Amino acid sequence: MGFRRNMGIALLAFGLSAANATAAEGDVFFGDTLVGLDGTPAPLAGWRGRPLVVNFWARWCAPCRTEMPQLSAHRARFQSRGVELVGVAVEDQPQVVAAFAKAYGIDYPVLVARQRGLPLLQALGDTAAALPYTVVFDRRGAVVFRKLGALAAHEMDTAFEAALAGRPGEAK
Repeated sequence: MGFRRNMGIALLAFGLSAANATAAEGDVFFGDTLVGLDGTPAPLAGWRGRPLVVNFWARWCAPCRTEMPQLSAHRARFQSRGVELVGVAVEDQPQVVAAFAKAYGIDYPVLVARQRGLPLLQALGDTAAALPYTVVFDRRGAVVFRKLGALAAHEMDTAFEAALAGRPGEAK
């Protein structure tokens, strides 16, 4: 009986730690400021309180370019339900990213990370700072989904649904 009780306490503590970790990651993300495509500061706090899919990418990343049209399609399907998609270009020059976004028909908001890209990726669990990387926040600002690598269509469904449900989804 003592073992079960101690195991239950340990699992409860782990669950609380995991919940606190995802909330802390949200605080890191929403407390940061990136740059808009026009070069002006873009505080991420403006996205807090809504279901949010954040996709980190770069122009040179072939898998990133491949998933962009599907991300746009998923945004169109879920936007009326309150989910927003934000692309974060791990790049330095907003003008170059703006030209790329226009050429590729990116129809969702795009921000430029500049020097904040790698630290932000790592703070959100991408310790290798590899791309693409997708992190999903629920309305409370907690991380409910993350995936390193390009998302398949079914993973996009899971990610966008997790943003709405407010409970963790799984990348498979």
